Amino acid sequence: MKIVVIGASGTLGRAVVAELEQGGSHEIIRVGRTQGDHQVDITNADSVAALFDKVGRVDAIVSTAGNLFFGPLTEMSAADFNIGLQDKLLGQVRLALVGQHYLNDGGSITLTTGIVGQEPIAQGANATAVNSAVEGFVRAAACELPRGIRINAVSPTVLTESMGAYGPFFPGFEPVPAARAALAYRRSIEGVQSGRVYRVG
Repeated sequence: MKIVVIGASGTLGRAVVAELEQGGSHEIIRVGRTQGDHQVDITNADSVAALFDKVGRVDAIVSTAGNLFFGPLTEMSAADFNIGLQDKLLGQVRLALVGQHYLNDGGSITLTTGIVGQEPIAQGANATAVNSAVEGFVRAAACELPRGIRINAVSPTVLTESMGAYGPFFPGFEPVPAARAALAYRRSIEGVQSGRVYRVG
């Protein structure tokens, strides 16, 4: 399969690429904001369109990209909240809306959410809202995608590799290695299900 991975230079993205490269049966196109085979700004419609024009037809689209805002609700502004809406929510939705037209028949889209969609944490109102919205989009989009195209989301808990930066936000949460989370992306790409949220951890 020809697979484009957006967010390929991040902790999770690198693990997904490593997992998909095993066996050598897939052609992986790495995409990042500033690194990779191609660059994209998922908050910009023209940038996303230009990416797919360059990459051409693909069999699978994977997104491990998207920023969120973490901060106390009592100090949060609408502009703060908009960070996650424009980036992780609309950015990933944009990849799906544009990318669907570049997928071969029977292709797939895999987006990324996170455990805070189901388990809210302090200072995580933006993250919970955005992750829940992405999952809602996936469930609804699965009902309408034509040509056998599938769409799923992967919702990992906090990654072991990210505990140094994010551990204080997740007291008592058991982390999982990025390599374990990456298995869910293979399941989404090579499996047959659609409209699913694969929870890891």
